[in-house]
Amino acid sequence: MRRHAGKIVRALVLLAILVALVEFARTVNWHETWLAIRSTSPGLLVAAALVNLLSLVLKGVRWWIFLRPIGVSSLWLAMRATFAGAGLNNILIANGGEAARVIFVARAAHVPSATVLATLALERLFELVGYVVLLALAVTFLSLPPSLERTRPFAIASVLIVIGLLVYLVKHPEKAELPTLEGESLLARAKTYGRRFLRTLTGISTGPRFAASLLISVVVWGLQVWTYQLTAEAAHFHLSTVGTVAAILAVNLGFAVRATPGNVGVFQMMYAVTAAAFGLDKDQATAVAFLIQAQQILPVTIIGLAAAPHLIFAKRRKTARPDNVLPGEPQPSDQSENVGSVG
Repeated sequence: MRRHAGKIVRALVLLAILVALVEFARTVNWHETWLAIRSTSPGLLVAAALVNLLSLVLKGVRWWIFLRPIGVSSLWLAMRATFAGAGLNNILIANGGEAARVIFVARAAHVPSATVLATLALERLFELVGYVVLLALAVTFLSLPPSLERTRPFAIASVLIVIGLLVYLVKHPEKAELPTLEGESLLARAKTYGRRFLRTLTGISTGPRFAASLLISVVVWGLQVWTYQLTAEAAHFHLSTVGTVAAILAVNLGFAVRATPGNVGVFQMMYAVTAAAFGLDKDQATAVAFLIQAQQILPVTIIGLAAAPHLIFAKRRKTARPDNVLPGEPQPSDQSENVGSVG
């Protein structure tokens, strides 16, 4: 019953988003939007794309910090998986690229998928940490639109929750265990998989790794502000730095859920509404939003497919699963483990 209720809620949310998108599209002067896109400075747009790629490289480094303790020492492998996952996220409705990252590294490095998943969970956690820090600083020190100003209590509460979670992971590794179940039932395997995930999650949670990841996260979000600002300048759109920060916060409010491939449409709506709150033209803001996504999606998707094309095109050969292999873990007899050999 709960499962059906969850599906109904998701369907209603998706329907509401689609209705909002249609209504937003009806209010945009697409001729003016196209003229704004045509007048863009190619040089500044390329610069924005390069800054965005640098932020993605740093995300790969952040993941590598957590991969090293589990025996995945190749920074190149972490980079390839990061770009491949980002490329897949750009063409899928859900964040399917994250699952692909786990599969790619698990097969290439011959590491259990539960272990790799734990490292990715921490990497994604610090993406959220960076966003929460940016939100907290913005609502505390910047003059933002009322819609974002109202998030101040949420921002403060989020910071406290995140700090508490990070401290818990560092200080209480011995409690992150699930009871051992005997036998080979599906529940027993799931418990074993979960125990391995939690053991890895707490085992690699240390103060120095968290400090390095937090620093990288702050830099990554700073580079995103720079990317947005350069793109706006390329389109001769005079949005202030405060407005750019507000736009980034707005478009990433639901970054964990993608209603459309690459969040196209939703991104433009949120960016344009935020820019309009600062007294700027909504049609030109829509053009800037399309340019931001173009320089973020196209290069990343092309590089991602080039970095790991087998995640898209190769078909995994079906083999019998050994009894001692957990669901989702690489199999020794699977030839696809040889993909992306680590140098």
